[in-house]
Amino acid sequence: MALNSSIEWTQATWNPVAGCTPVSPGCLNCYAARMALRLERMHAGRSDKYAGTARRARDGRPVFSGRINLDEESLDLPRSWRLGRIIFVNSMSDLFHEAVPGEYIRRVFRVMEECPQHTFQVLTKRPNRAADMQDDLPWPRNVWLGTSVENAKYIDRVRVLRRVKRASVRFLSCEPLLGPLRRLPLGGMQWVIVGGESGPGARPMEAEWVTEIKDQCEGKGVAFFFKQWGGVRKCETGRELEGRTWDDKPKVAERGAEARSLAGVVQARHAG
Repeated sequence: MALNSSIEWTQATWNPVAGCTPVSPGCLNCYAARMALRLERMHAGRSDKYAGTARRARDGRPVFSGRINLDEESLDLPRSWRLGRIIFVNSMSDLFHEAVPGEYIRRVFRVMEECPQHTFQVLTKRPNRAADMQDDLPWPRNVWLGTSVENAKYIDRVRVLRRVKRASVRFLSCEPLLGPLRRLPLGGMQWVIVGGESGPGARPMEAEWVTEIKDQCEGKGVAFFFKQWGGVRKCETGRELEGRTWDDKPKVAERGAEARSLAGVVQARHAG
């Protein structure tokens, strides 16, 4: 778990699952696959968490192999944090991957339910499985559910996400944004994140694609977060759009997260 995540829209990451399988063009230059190879080398002989989850493609790109490793030791980590945090669940995997057992997904949800001081952000490219399982899972208000949409071919993921009525916050991650999304079905969405691809082989993102999404969000009253322009050296391109940064989060959920963080501070003081 990373306590201070470098991902702009979250505060920490929690990975009770490792590994994934590429399913769409957004997976081509996956940062998590690169990281998995690095972590496997770093932890060789000490941990099997990332063993075999990624490999090199014929052109040398790191890609996920399809192997899924469950990390039982990480499962209860959020319980050890008294101070409330916003936590990205499975930045190195997809909780709703078809190889993750349903019972294990239920255990992850039970941990989230029993840690109301935190806000958990679950992001999946497999919203169909989330929709199919929704009645078998607890859906406390501190669990947000999102899906990734990188171009117009995958807009149907949004419509599937809308079927998960029990999620208090539904959000979209349009990252890496690889094409225009002119008619996003934003009904039932509370938040949209947009970002360009970064790192080796990064594909370009047009400014018009970003502003079209921003304008749609403003027209529908949906919170808009612009993460980055990306590129091979994302630090050089920054994250300003139209002369400013855009860091909006869902307002109702944001108030809840602040209340849980305050409650965590109070608990920590009493415990001390």
